[in-house]
Amino acid sequence: MAFDLAQTLGWIATILFSIMIVPQMIKTLNTKKVDGVSLSLFVIYLIANIIALIYALLINQMPLIIKYEIAIMTTVFYIAIFYVYRNRVKSVKKR
Repeated sequence: MAFDLAQTLGWIATILFSIMIVPQMIKTLNTKKVDGVSLSLFVIYLIANIIALIYALLINQMPLIIKYEIAIMTTVFYIAIFYVYRNRVKSVKKR
């Protein structure tokens, strides 16, 4: 089996794009703060990944399909984390 540079680069990009939100998740989970985090960035990123997943399914590109599925899952998870800690800060301030 010959080395396929294009396929290798595609999979490397898939892995990197798939995990790019993880450092922000870890930071938010550790600090329990969402100050300075743009929710609109994550919402736009989610919408873009949903549209891109549809495209990847239409052209049947497995690296892209996997990338967009993982990106959607991590983004939805981060948005949930964002709301949990945003609401926690609001409830603490009301006391």
